[in-house]
Amino acid sequence: MSIKNLAVNTIRILSAEGVQKANSGHPGLPLGAAPMAFSLWNDCMNHNPENPNWINRDRFILSAGHGSMLLYSLLHIFGYGVTKEDLQSFRQWGSNTPGHPEYGDTVGVEATTGPLGQGFAMGVGMALAESNLAARFNKDNFNIIDHYTYVLSSDGCMMEGITNEAASFAGSMGLEKLIVLYDSNNISIEGRTDNTFSEDVLKRYDALGWSTFFVEDGNDLEKIASTIEEAKKTDKPSIIEIKTKIGYGSVLEDSEKSHGAPLGEENVVKLKEKFQWEYEEEFYVPEEVRSLVEESKNRSKKLNEEWDALYSEYQKAFPELGEELENSLNGEIPEEYLDSDEFYEFEKDDATRSHSGVVLNKLAEKMTNLIGGSADLAPSNKSNMKNTSNYSKDNREGRNIQFGVRELAMTAITNGIALHGGFVPYCSTFFVFADYMKPPMRLASIMKLRLLYVLTHDSIGVGEDGPTHEPIEQLAMLRSTPNMTLFRPCDAKETAAAYSYGLRHKTGPTAIALTRQKLENLKETGKDALKGAYVLRDFGEKMDIILMASGSEVSLIYKAAEKLEQQGYGVRVVSMPSMDVFEEQDEEYKERVLPKEVRKRISVEAGSTFGWERYVGLDGNAIGIDHFGASAPAATLFEEFGFTVERVLEDALSLLSE
Repeated sequence: MSIKNLAVNTIRILSAEGVQKANSGHPGLPLGAAPMAFSLWNDCMNHNPENPNWINRDRFILSAGHGSMLLYSLLHIFGYGVTKEDLQSFRQWGSNTPGHPEYGDTVGVEATTGPLGQGFAMGVGMALAESNLAARFNKDNFNIIDHYTYVLSSDGCMMEGITNEAASFAGSMGLEKLIVLYDSNNISIEGRTDNTFSEDVLKRYDALGWSTFFVEDGNDLEKIASTIEEAKKTDKPSIIEIKTKIGYGSVLEDSEKSHGAPLGEENVVKLKEKFQWEYEEEFYVPEEVRSLVEESKNRSKKLNEEWDALYSEYQKAFPELGEELENSLNGEIPEEYLDSDEFYEFEKDDATRSHSGVVLNKLAEKMTNLIGGSADLAPSNKSNMKNTSNYSKDNREGRNIQFGVRELAMTAITNGIALHGGFVPYCSTFFVFADYMKPPMRLASIMKLRLLYVLTHDSIGVGEDGPTHEPIEQLAMLRSTPNMTLFRPCDAKETAAAYSYGLRHKTGPTAIALTRQKLENLKETGKDALKGAYVLRDFGEKMDIILMASGSEVSLIYKAAEKLEQQGYGVRVVSMPSMDVFEEQDEEYKERVLPKEVRKRISVEAGSTFGWERYVGLDGNAIGIDHFGASAPAATLFEEFGFTVERVLEDALSLLSE
């Protein structure tokens, strides 16, 4: 047996032992895909375990994240700090080897994966990020940014719609530094895939603009490595279909029964016999394998050192570009500008989507690391940056991304851009299509990524397009997502505050819900919006009732408060652009804004009332819309559904009379 084959079998045994000890996990994929993964990591991929955040490293994403023991075994033998004890605590409380790879938990894990296809799409984002940085910063003899993104995908990934969306985009953009290894074994949880997945995948990818390759024997290490090297020479993204057998070498080989359950103690023994495994110690890595891997590590370490020297020379030759690149890689933002009066200055009343466009373009002048775009709605979302061009395969320097009608893939691709480093990304569409975006939004929240979602047409204000395009429950959906921050600004200054918060917030994404319809700029709004909720104005000398709202309904409660004051009542008007941020404030501040002794309260929001009970209490009233909308002019809908000064006044007087 060759040393390389011994290394492959080491990965297989470690994976099977880890799943068996946990009595939980997925041994099938690691047993089948170990040869392609080892060949890639040992012979083809540039990565340095001693410097896992090296910006010019090749990226590897296990899109089929259920096979996580494969990745942990690789990280263990290649010296990324995953210890024998970590492998033994697979899937256990407090372990850094969780059931699916978790970005931030385990050094060397480039992305959180598990929901199939998400890793594939994030890989597309990483490849896009690499190409943009390379186009902007590389100079003759200074290929500072020059690396590949590798994705290991499964039959399940290939069945998911997000994969096709992302692959179509990657093919159109000609992302030649993206290489997908397709673990093709024709098995899914329910058995053979003949019934449900019968197309020729490589023909599909050829039609999508990819270079396609086929390796008949998934155990042929030399063929796998040479095919990867061949794929590097193309000017398109590449997919390599590698035929494997799930659960290879076990008694459950080629059976769906090896997918998601331990092999069993006796079967692990038989597996070791099959591979002529001579070592009695569990979770053992033979010295020959360690020596082989050390050679690979030294090769990559030398490449990293050569890059360091080149980068040092680059900084001397191109000091301004070097500084810009450093700032981008460090995620720098214009802190002083975000606090300036200029940032909060606007010329006129307008829809908050238009104010968002103004803010975005102000930021684009200050931030060359700002990148993003829309799912074919940029003119409506006001999401184009005017000082840069559109990204394409012929123009890698552009920072406006036309994602096409691909909301799901767009969001995951944006995750990949954020994960790659060098950018603060955003993506945009109509708010109602956050439903399409939800899975990658959730992953971004789990990974605590800094990025922005610009979500326009935020309520029944959409009007004539009707209930299919009028978001009702989406505010509650995003507010209920951990680590997600939602802002719904009421005017220009609150819109600026939302961006200011989102750019500074480094532990999760920020969604900004924006109106289609024109709103009045209120003189009292401003930087206090950064606290999530604040007292916009107290009407009268006492406080009989509190009116609170977000977004377009703030001006409505403001007008209602004026009328209540005329009738002799004291009214506090609270703008609450972000419940999430308000909840982060200390109890003293929250009490100052919403004093407990004032129990007569009304909230107004053109969306589901779900969540407002926290603030209106048992004695208050939440005015909202807990049913779907209708097709009519926006003004008609607001009138028909009770979002009027008269309705607020009526409810307030009813409360005050109790």
